[in-house]
Parts: sequence; structure tokens; C-alpha cells
Amino acid sequence: MSGEMLPSLSQRGDTGAIVEYDYGPAFAGYCGEDHNTDPLMLLGDAKIVLRSFPDCSIDFAMTSPPYWGKRQYDNGGIGLESSYRDYVQHLGEIFAEVKRVLKPEGSFWLNLGDTYSGKGLVGIPWRVVFELTDNQRWVLRNNVVWNKLKGGMDNSKDRLANVHENLFHFVKQPKGYYYDADAIRSKAREAKVVHGTVISATGVSGVRYKRQIELSTALTSSEKKSAFTALEHVLADVAEGRLSDFRMVIRGQQRTTHSDMIKVSGRAKELMDKGFYFLKYHPNGSKPGDVWDIIPEDTQGRDVHFAAYPIDLCRRPLLATCPPGGLALDPFAGTGTTLVAARLLGRKSIGIDISRRYLELSQERLWFAA
Repeated sequence: MSGEMLPSLSQRGDTGAIVEYDYGPAFAGYCGEDHNTDPLMLLGDAKIVLRSFPDCSIDFAMTSPPYWGKRQYDNGGIGLESSYRDYVQHLGEIFAEVKRVLKPEGSFWLNLGDTYSGKGLVGIPWRVVFELTDNQRWVLRNNVVWNKLKGGMDNSKDRLANVHENLFHFVKQPKGYYYDADAIRSKAREAKVVHGTVISATGVSGVRYKRQIELSTALTSSEKKSAFTALEHVLADVAEGRLSDFRMVIRGQQRTTHSDMIKVSGRAKELMDKGFYFLKYHPNGSKPGDVWDIIPEDTQGRDVHFAAYPIDLCRRPLLATCPPGGLALDPFAGTGTTLVAARLLGRKSIGIDISRRYLELSQERLWFAA
């Protein structure tokens, strides 16, 4: 392919082309095809391949790299180091390139499992995190606990079964990165009107709060007046669909959420200054928490690839942090889970792997998912 004009991916007639050379031209050609969401697959060492990408050219990255000393992967590569320190260093070198090619408003999601060595848990995920945050200045926004629900058999007799892995969300800058929380909210229950009274999704009508304000000995007259007025405004927002639900915290009636110390809690200061505050629930529903119950995937050619990285693990990160029409990257594509998820959600994607066999399996998965 060297020195030749690359054909359009749409002309190749497959679901994801495998490119072994001329990564830079392949990248540029793929990015120029606005409406093609078939992934571009690049065969080679991730660090070398990424060096051919221009700075700030990727919207989103998500990967599950080979675990250290835990699994056997086709064609060797990262994970076979004799020392976990070398493993952390090698991953760090690749993620430094990921940071370079990621746009300032981009996000990087890293799924990584731990390993036992000499009966001791090594702490691999957090060693990698500290390498990225301390030495590369990534900003860690979330540590999601992936509860795998249905893990493999654990026959150990002197410790608990390991049923979770970590999924870390990194950004390059603390503010201004792309994040669409509404895209991952659960559907909110709706308020209703009963006998002329607005009832919130969980049955709050405001009557109890009005009684508490009226009988309060901890509020001044002016604070009571302000509390009544604010409560009416919130009830109106519920009636008009601007809120799905709310809770009111009143001085002397309910405890401050999180902390009573005004030095560490803005809520405590608001309660001291005003005598009340509201917890307002978004009309589009609530955001997911940081514990995700997701069954590992077991239908992706497990006879040749031993990772159980599921498509459902990719959906929320893609929806929340990869803009529509954005470009996703997986530097350890494996059998293509990130790529399949990206295409199902209408995003372009690029997968890199050192194993042609795995990329060919990715093509098969993409064909069946088409």
C-alpha cells in the first residue's frame, strides 16, 4: 500500500478495513468520509501507530488493554512483562500518545483489572492511574466499579471472590470537556395532579413542608416568608414539568446533606444563611451512579480471545462523552467491542491491535452487527 492512493472504505465492501502500513494517510482518508461509520482497523504496535496521528484529532478513547500476567493473548505484546513496573511504564507510554491525539474537550475511558502475585493483590489499576495523573497530568473524573454479576468460577479458599473491575474516566482539562449527561439519564417518572394538588413523581405535594415551615421555631418570620415563596415556585416548576421531583431541607427539621460544617459544605452554609434549601431532581431523570451492574460478554470468539469486555460497558461513555459524529479510538481493539458499540451509536471509530487475527474477528462481529 505504500505510496499508493488508498481506496475509499465505502468502496472496499467490508465492515471495517485492516490497514498495515501508511497509517497517517489511512487516518486522513477515513476522517474525510463524513458518513461512513464502518471502523478503520490499523494493524500494528499502538505506540507506533498513534505517532502517525495528528495532535488533537480524536474525540473519544476507550480501551481495555491486556492485563498484566493474567491472560494469554495472540501475538504477544503488552501484559507479558516480567515486572508490573515495566507493564505500567509501557501502558503509560501509549496513553501519553492517546493524550496527545485527544482533543482538549475529549475523554479517555480505561477498563483495567487487577492481578495477584505471590498471594498479594498488586493494585495494577491504581498504579496505572497514578502514573497518568501524577506524571502525565491527566484529570481523573470518575472511578466506575463494574460489577460483573456473572463472573467466572473462583475456587480460592482464603479470600473473597473477585467480581468487579475498574473503569476510569480521564480528561485532559478539568473544565470544558464534552459531557452530555442527558444522554445517559434514566427516564423520569412524571408528576400528576390529584384533586387540584400537584403531586411529584414520588408523592411529594408540599403540604408537609408547609406545615413544618409554619410550626418551625428555628426560622425567623422573614425566613418563613421566603421559604413559603420558594416552595411555591418549586411546586410550580413540578407542575410545568421543569422538575420531576424535589426535597426540601429546613433548618431544625431535616439534617444537612453530606456535612453540617459550613467550611466543607455549601448546603450547610445555605441552611445557616437562608434557613432552607432544595434538592431538585432533573426532569429528564437521574444520572447513573458509579457502580454499573453489567454481565460480561461471552459471545465474541472466546476460544481465541479471553477478555470479557462487553458492549454495554461502552454505551454510557460513548453517549455521554463522544459527540454525535465524533471519532472514537481503541488503541487495544482486541475483538472490536468499542468499535461495534461506536458504530451502533452512529460514531466513527478507529481500532488498533497488534494481532491480525483479532482484527479479523472484529470484522466478523461488525458484519453480524450490521
